Amino acid sequence: MARTILVVEDEPTLRETLAEALEAEGYQVVQAGDGRTALARFRATHPDLVLLDLMLPELSGLEVARQIRTESSVPIVMLTARDAEVDKVVGLELGADDYVTKPFSLRELSARIRAVLRRGESLGTPLPPLVELGSVKVDLAGHRVLRDGTEVPVKPKVFELLAFLLRHPGQVVSRDQLLEQVWGYDYPGETRTVDVHVHWLRTAIEQAPNRPSIVQTVRGVGYVLRRPA
Repeated sequence: MARTILVVEDEPTLRETLAEALEAEGYQVVQAGDGRTALARFRATHPDLVLLDLMLPELSGLEVARQIRTESSVPIVMLTARDAEVDKVVGLELGADDYVTKPFSLRELSARIRAVLRRGESLGTPLPPLVELGSVKVDLAGHRVLRDGTEVPVKPKVFELLAFLLRHPGQVVSRDQLLEQVWGYDYPGETRTVDVHVHWLRTAIEQAPNRPSIVQTVRGVGYVLRRPA
């Protein structure tokens, strides 16, 4: 079956151009010109990927991404004319999988989309909707972490990191592997980004974050998730 891509772009000519190019590559395309319409069509069509402009009427692209991430782990590729580093970081922290700055070539965008979809296919072992880690329950469908029955707030990218590790239990993964599979972008100082997110993850799921028993450090290599017996 053809993959479905939701193209969210308020400029009609660019939106139509993107839709035609993607359809020529075999994708099914759903279009939206503002943030509210984007959310409605996302919920109605359940696309395989969302191509999301940052600057939108009604609701901003950042708000659309935030709401999508409360409901789904669908890949999101952000489009924007902005090139400020803070905008890129905010978008990625909200759960975007990649970020393309206008102007861009259709060839580059197509390659980015294929790469993001490939990462989704190679995430690892399928998981049930609810995974237990001792006193912690991970609600994958609802993007929630519950500890002793109480919901613990976690950032979207921290949740994606947890989901990736859960799909690779007992497998030692390097920081570079995590950046490629979870973040999917090149960013100066990136290994520090992984360490900070692992710290936040441990705060959410470990009984003693300073003495982690679930997400453990493998010195000189990276991290490994060990499920409680």
